[in-house]
Amino acid sequence: MVAQSATIMDTMPNHPLAGVYAAALTPLKADYSPDLEAVPPFLDFLASRGCHGALLLGTTGEGPSFAYPERLDIFRAACRVRETHPDFKLLVGTGAPSLTETADLTRAAFDLGFDGVVVLPPYYFRKVSDDGLFAFFSEVIRRAVPADGCLLGYHIPSLTGVGFSLELLARLIEAFPRQFAGIKDSSHEDDFARALGSRFGSDLLVLTGTDSFFQLALESGAQGCITAPANLISPDLRKIWEAWQKGKDVTPWQVRVTAARQVLEGYMPFPPILKALLARLHGFPRWPVRPPLLEVMEATAERAAFELNESEQ
Repeated sequence: MVAQSATIMDTMPNHPLAGVYAAALTPLKADYSPDLEAVPPFLDFLASRGCHGALLLGTTGEGPSFAYPERLDIFRAACRVRETHPDFKLLVGTGAPSLTETADLTRAAFDLGFDGVVVLPPYYFRKVSDDGLFAFFSEVIRRAVPADGCLLGYHIPSLTGVGFSLELLARLIEAFPRQFAGIKDSSHEDDFARALGSRFGSDLLVLTGTDSFFQLALESGAQGCITAPANLISPDLRKIWEAWQKGKDVTPWQVRVTAARQVLEGYMPFPPILKALLARLHGFPRWPVRPPLLEVMEATAERAAFELNESEQ
């Protein structure tokens, strides 16, 4: 049975996928095609700055903007990071409105050795029931997730229009206690973060998608984060993680992370500003974003870099 309550400091060991993840950007060429040669060194950069792993082709990675063959090419390119960082965890977004495409992408990810998949609910029919969503995820798991595989639901109702209720999560955990591992919570709702911990405890791996909630999420039983700003601020997120593991006060680092998140939220959507700042602050090429997203002006990137630096003082 699913746990009905959880203590703030759970004594259970961490899930194998616990930790700090970047919702990784996707390098692109000038013609908007994936820059596959740039993927491994970028992931190497994230690994060197404290990330336990990365989520490829999520919202920040512009996942829904890529066709099936392009996604497979990015999957394969990402696997090369393990030549330098063999323990770097790889998650990938495989959700699509099509059940068949979601299952095929999910199966391909596991065949290539990915550690897990993060799956959006089908996001075209927005007035579907929990029964319909349960049927969708059940089919994906039966068709594509191996017995020892991990699927996480991707809860971002502000974009998909479809979310995970606590009741749906409970049904999926009971039906697939090993394969339905958890949830990436990008609801940006503190009450929902608390409710997840209160309802499920260690039965559900929760990775928050909101940097400014990291401390709150950990106090509520979460075991890590997957965030867009981690492309830039992963060292501070890792300090929160390490301090929490040692039972130390994480507040000073959380204050820094919250300030940085607030700056970046002033320049959303994240992919254009993060790509511009990555180039400005860390010397990466100025990768474009794929339409309908548009690049930010250089003056905007300069202002954001100044504000981000000020937030760190």
